[in-house]
Amino acid sequence: MDGMNGPPVLDVPVVAPQETNEVESLNQRVDEIFVRVDQLEQQLTEVEQFYSSSNTKQPNAQKGGSNGKEKDKEKLVTNLKKRQQDSARREAVGVKRMQELMRQFGTLLRQITQHEWADPFMKPVDVIGLGLHDYYQVIEKPMDFSTIKSKMEAKDGTGYKNVREICSDVRLIFKNAMKYNDERDDVHVMAKSLLDKFETKWLQLLPKVDEEEKRRKEEEAELKQGMQLAQEAAHAKMARDLTFQ
Repeated sequence: MDGMNGPPVLDVPVVAPQETNEVESLNQRVDEIFVRVDQLEQQLTEVEQFYSSSNTKQPNAQKGGSNGKEKDKEKLVTNLKKRQQDSARREAVGVKRMQELMRQFGTLLRQITQHEWADPFMKPVDVIGLGLHDYYQVIEKPMDFSTIKSKMEAKDGTGYKNVREICSDVRLIFKNAMKYNDERDDVHVMAKSLLDKFETKWLQLLPKVDEEEKRRKEEEAELKQGMQLAQEAAHAKMARDLTFQ
């Protein structure tokens, strides 16, 4: 990659990401969202079961004076049910938003990787073959599009957590090339041109990314609240069981 001389080659073959792999990566992200929904539903169900069963397990002597508390518990359970349903609906809408966001970002990546100058950046730099003995002294973190593609498809938990992480690695590809190669070198010129194109397209997508991140934070806050409610119910159950032993 870094030993190129002469004008940029315009007719190099292009290796574009496969549509099937993109679909698999998207399906994995959708599955993760549904797992979060299941966790929230399970936590809220535990709270509901605790309060709905507490009356039957209390001694008869205490039942007469607990009508007001039981009504409060029933009201809480009803509210929890409503929150559970609302959360599930929001998650379903979130799945559709994420599908559209990933589709648009996938289109952005294809436009860059299918560009006539993208070939030098599709695979890791052949440091040995090109005799670039000082490459790893200059470049701390090598990056290329095949590495990004593999990380997007990872199913072992090592993949990207969000679109911004992918964006950061795309930038790194071109910045590495610009750092190692002189600004008059063809590879430097090609990298700078593609980086400019990527940044222009990314700015068009950025508002949607910001909006999605804001919504995800709100959903995570609600999930945390649900976990706290479940923990409180568990602690209350333990205290009640100890009381009536």
